[in-house]
Amino acid sequence: MANDIFLYIGAFIPIFWGIAHIFPTSSVVKDFGDISDDNKNILKMEWLNESLTLVFIGILIISVTFLGDSSSETALIIYWLSALMLLAMAGLSLMTGFKVSFLPFKLCPLIFGVAAVIILLGTLL
Repeated sequence: MANDIFLYIGAFIPIFWGIAHIFPTSSVVKDFGDISDDNKNILKMEWLNESLTLVFIGILIISVTFLGDSSSETALIIYWLSALMLLAMAGLSLMTGFKVSFLPFKLCPLIFGVAAVIILLGTLL
């Protein structure tokens, strides 16, 4: 039962951060100044893609935990792969967004990494 609490917390973090990404999308694109419509659409697509990926990871973990046996082999594979994806996103954010002066970009690696660790703790307890 304690492990499920860690799994739920680890799942809600990317859901929250993913939803938080959706609202400032237009503002983020405007901050790039006068760029082509194609570039604006690419920025929107990539920004929203990250949002949806984060929400999906969280919903997947919650679904597997709530609907199944969180200690099953299938569930453990899903948890580990989700944590690895979050760590990969943290690494990418560390190499790119962390260099930006806007604070929320600097928080992404930390948020993704913490969520991954909490999920992994949920699999180990």
